[in-house]
Amino acid sequence: MSFRPNFSLIARLGVVALAGAGLSACNEAHNTSNARAWRPIPSETVALMNAKGSDSHQPILIRAYKKEAELEIWKMKKDGQYVHLKTFPMCRWSGQLGPKVREGDRQVPEGFYAITPGQMNPNSNYYLSFNVGYPNALDRALGHSGGSIMVHGACSSAGCFSMTDNQIAEIYAIAREAFGGGQRAIQMQSLPFRMTAENLAKHRLDPHMAFWRQLKKGADHFEVTKREPAVGVCGRRYVFDAQPANGGSLDASGACPTLSEDAEVKNLVAEKESADNAKVADLVAKGVKPVRIMYADGGQHPDFAHVDEVSRPDALAKGPVEVALDDKGKARKEAPVAVAAKSTAPARTETVAARSDEPQTTGTTAFASAGAATGDSIGRWLGLNKTDAAPAPAKSGPPETILVTDPDKAQKSAKPKTASPMKPQASLVWPTPRQY
Repeated sequence: MSFRPNFSLIARLGVVALAGAGLSACNEAHNTSNARAWRPIPSETVALMNAKGSDSHQPILIRAYKKEAELEIWKMKKDGQYVHLKTFPMCRWSGQLGPKVREGDRQVPEGFYAITPGQMNPNSNYYLSFNVGYPNALDRALGHSGGSIMVHGACSSAGCFSMTDNQIAEIYAIAREAFGGGQRAIQMQSLPFRMTAENLAKHRLDPHMAFWRQLKKGADHFEVTKREPAVGVCGRRYVFDAQPANGGSLDASGACPTLSEDAEVKNLVAEKESADNAKVADLVAKGVKPVRIMYADGGQHPDFAHVDEVSRPDALAKGPVEVALDDKGKARKEAPVAVAAKSTAPARTETVAARSDEPQTTGTTAFASAGAATGDSIGRWLGLNKTDAAPAPAKSGPPETILVTDPDKAQKSAKPKTASPMKPQASLVWPTPRQY
């Protein structure tokens, strides 16, 4: 598959994409300089693309994992399959595990989203940014509100995927060149966690599990084919690589018609699902207990434990706790256990990591909203005792937001924190608090 550079589109990405961004949940107004939008892809990353059988103009796909606080870039090879290119540790995300439900809930969305050239913002207040496309068709069918959720810099989140300025500059450049090569939309798969058997076993009684099974289905389509799954919505749920058998169209809120699917892909996905279910059942039989992992307000990758000035440092300082559940999904009386202690490693000079084609599960943890569940836990994970349900809405309102400075700049030496106000970096135009 060959893509020819679209230099006219590349130019437009450096100077436009402004419409609508001023209403962002992260208060995306626009400053006056967009030279940073032309920053080239690092030569080491271009070399990595070439080594993996791709180039800068081939399409990309993004996968984000909230619990692990990581964002992956996948690159299409010339044979049409995707290969893992790089994993970026996420500097900050807010909220809990689970989908975004309403404006102001501080939730980072979960689902399958499309990023088009018009969603790129070269003049962001947060260095550079792009809109992920929330709400999508399923979000709208479920009545979810809010919008303008970004991937941006500045290490500050109120519902967005926040990276460092250096990271977003590289990610933006990779996306810009893919659009310039002819890609019309970048698929972003936003997942609560890596869909490993261990994660699925531990979170099996979570009230969002029916929704997460839908996300896993789409993730499995990508895993077994290494091709971007076609995403549809009908019956208020996702369907993947499927078309109406009668040639009609899908209705996000209406009942799903008879669907036509590729038999080979369908069988491969079913085989993977069966194998994963067996692993989950084995882990449960060996004593893996169901848990809820609770955050004060989201998390960050351990690589950024050295960064002093981030949004909601008070929430990060509390750290996540793991609450054990009984077989009915209710919290046990035993005390919660602290998990995912921050790394004490010194600041790294490079905050992006190129990793293997098969990314490994690493560790921060997040929270899933409390909710009672009934029935056998294994049956519920396998989907035998209940049908897919709409995600439960978040209950808490948005807490105070604290603005941040750029963690890519030189870090301050360790010293007691004072009550003096934080100063924004000079290159940014900062919003007033709570206008996300």
